[in-house]
Amino acid sequence: MEELVNNEPVIKSEEVDTETAATTEIIEEPVATPAEEVVAVEETPTESAPQPTEEPAVEEAEVENELLADTEPEQENEFDIPATKEGIIERMKQIAEGDKEISRQEVDLLKSHFYRIVKAEGEAAYKQYIEEGGDPEAYTPAIEPTEQLFKEVFGIVREKRAAQHKAQEQQKEENYLKKLRIIEKIKVILDNPDEVNKSYNEFRELQNEWNSIKDVPAEKSTELWKAYQANVEKFYDTLKLNNEFRAYDFKKNLEMKTALCEAAEKLTESDDILGSFRQLQNLHQQFREIGPVSRELREEIWHRFKDASTIINKRHQEYFESRKEEENQNLDQKTAICEIIEGYDLDALKSFADWNDMSEKIMALQAKWKTIGFAPHKMNQKIYDRFRAACDAFFTQKAEYFKGIRENMGENLRKKTELVEKAEALKSSTDWKKTADELIALQKEWNGIGPIPKKHSTLLWNRFRAACDEFFEAKKANTSSQHSEQVENLNKKKAIVARLAAIVPEETPDLRQLLKDAQAEWNEIGHVPFKEKDKVFQALRAQMDRLYDFLGESASKRRVEHFKNTVSEGGGDRMRDKLVRQAEILGQEIKTYENNLGFLNLSKGNKGSSLIDELNHKVDKLKADLKEIKEKIKIIDEK
Repeated sequence: MEELVNNEPVIKSEEVDTETAATTEIIEEPVATPAEEVVAVEETPTESAPQPTEEPAVEEAEVENELLADTEPEQENEFDIPATKEGIIERMKQIAEGDKEISRQEVDLLKSHFYRIVKAEGEAAYKQYIEEGGDPEAYTPAIEPTEQLFKEVFGIVREKRAAQHKAQEQQKEENYLKKLRIIEKIKVILDNPDEVNKSYNEFRELQNEWNSIKDVPAEKSTELWKAYQANVEKFYDTLKLNNEFRAYDFKKNLEMKTALCEAAEKLTESDDILGSFRQLQNLHQQFREIGPVSRELREEIWHRFKDASTIINKRHQEYFESRKEEENQNLDQKTAICEIIEGYDLDALKSFADWNDMSEKIMALQAKWKTIGFAPHKMNQKIYDRFRAACDAFFTQKAEYFKGIRENMGENLRKKTELVEKAEALKSSTDWKKTADELIALQKEWNGIGPIPKKHSTLLWNRFRAACDEFFEAKKANTSSQHSEQVENLNKKKAIVARLAAIVPEETPDLRQLLKDAQAEWNEIGHVPFKEKDKVFQALRAQMDRLYDFLGESASKRRVEHFKNTVSEGGGDRMRDKLVRQAEILGQEIKTYENNLGFLNLSKGNKGSSLIDELNHKVDKLKADLKEIKEKIKIIDEK
C-alpha cells in the first residue's frame, strides 16, 4: 500500500530555476494526488550600461537629466549584496573559487547591482560634464575599468554553474539506476518466499542503501517509488518473523511517523507560509523513508499526516492566489501610469517652464511606479518596457528641445542685453505714465525671449531688475506724495460740507452769497482720492439742495449749477457724449408719447381722458428733463 511521497527536491516558491524546474507532488496512501501549484516569481530585468541623455544648461533653473533606472525594484532576498563594484567582484570570485553549489538568484542579483552602480556613475559623470559647459554631441562615456574584470569572473561562475548542473543531472541518472538495481534485488528475495525470513538482514541493508541514495530525475521519481514501495510491502506481508520482532519494528516506525505528524500539525500554526510549505516537503521525504506500520494503523497514521499537509498546501495555494490578485492590481496601476505619460501632448510644450513642469510630473509618476510591486510574471517585463519607452520618449524630445535652445542662446543674449540697456536709460525718467508703460512692455518682451547661457543669466537679470526697481520705487514715492495732497484736499472739502451742515437757514443772513462762496471755495480745491470723490460730492449736493430749497430755487437749476461745478473738475468730453445720447433717447420718447396722444385725441368718447392727462404729464416731465440736458450740453460747449 502506497503511503509516502517522491524524494525529489522541492522547488522553492520564491524562485524557479528554469534549468532544474520540476513539478512537486504528494503521493497519498493509497491514491496519489498532485500537490498545490508552485508559482514562479519573476526576475529583475537585467541592467544595461548607462546611456547619457543630452541637456544643455539653461537660464535661472537647471534641468537634471532624470532617466528611470534600468531595473525594477528587487524582491527581498536572503543574500548580503555588497554596496560597491569592488565588493561585488570579490564576492563573485569567492563563488567562482568555492566548492558550494552556486545560487542562480545570488549571481543574478550581483550582476544587477553591479550594472546599476555603473549606470549611476555614468549618469553622474555626464551631468558634471554638461554643468561644466561641455558639448553633449562631443561627449564620450569613460571606459569602466572594472567591467571587463567583472565579465571575466562572471563567465567563470556561469561555466562552473553549468558544469554543476550537468553533474547533478548525471548523478540523478546514476541514482536512478542504483535504485532500479535495489528493486531487482528485492524481487530476487521475494522469488523465494521460504527464504524471506533468512533474508531479512539483507532486506534491511537494501532499505538503508535506498534511503542513502538521494535525487533521481523528476519525471521518473513517482513510478520508481511506486515499484519500490510495492515490493517492500510485499516483503513485509510475506515475512515470517516472530510476532515480538515484527511488532517492535512496526512500533518504532509508528513512533517516527507520529512525530512527523506532530511536526506537520505544528507547521499549520506557523505564520511563515512559504517556510512551512518548504519544511512540509522535507517531512514528506522523511515520512516515505520510514518503513510501514501495522496494517490496522496504516490508514489512520497516513490520514493524520495527510490532513495536516492539506491545510499547509491550502494556505500555500491561497497565498499565491492572493499574490496573483495583488499582481493584477499592480498591473492595472502601472498600465494607468503608462497611459498618462503616453497621453501627454509633448508638442504643446513650447517653453522652459512647460518642460520643467512636465519633468516634475514625469518624475512624480516614476516615484509612484517604484512604490508599486510586481505585475504578473508574463506581463512584468512587457509593462516595464512600455513604461521605460514612454519615459525615454519624453526625455529624448526634451533633450532635442534644449539642444535647439542652446543654438539660439547667442541671439537671446544679444536681445536681453539690449533690453537691459533700454531699461537703464529709462530708470531716471519722471514721465511716470509713459515710462511705466515702456518698462512694462520691456518686461513682457524679456519674458518672451528664450534662455541664455547661465554664466550671463544672473548678471543680466540683476541689472534689468535693478533698473526697473529704481524707476518704480521713484514713481511710488511720487505717487505717495500726490496721495497725501489729495487726502488734504479731501479734508478741506469735508470741512465745507460740515460748515454747510451746521447752517440753520432761518438764522443765516445772506444765505445765497454764503452758498456761492462755499461753491467757489469748493471749486478752488484740487483733486481728492478717486474712491472718495463721489461720496464727498454727494454730501455737498445734499447740503446745497437743503439750503437752496429754503431759498426757493428749483431743483433743476440747482442740478445745472452743480453740473457746472462738476464740469470745472474735468471730464467734460465724456460727459457731453453721454448727455447727447440721453437727449436723443428723451427726444425719441417724447415723439412716441406725442404720437400716442394724437391717436387718443382722435378716438371718440371720454373714456381715455384720464390716460390722456397722464401722458401729457409724462411728456411735460420729459421735455423739462430734455431742456435741463441741453443746458448742461451748452455749459460744456461754453467751457
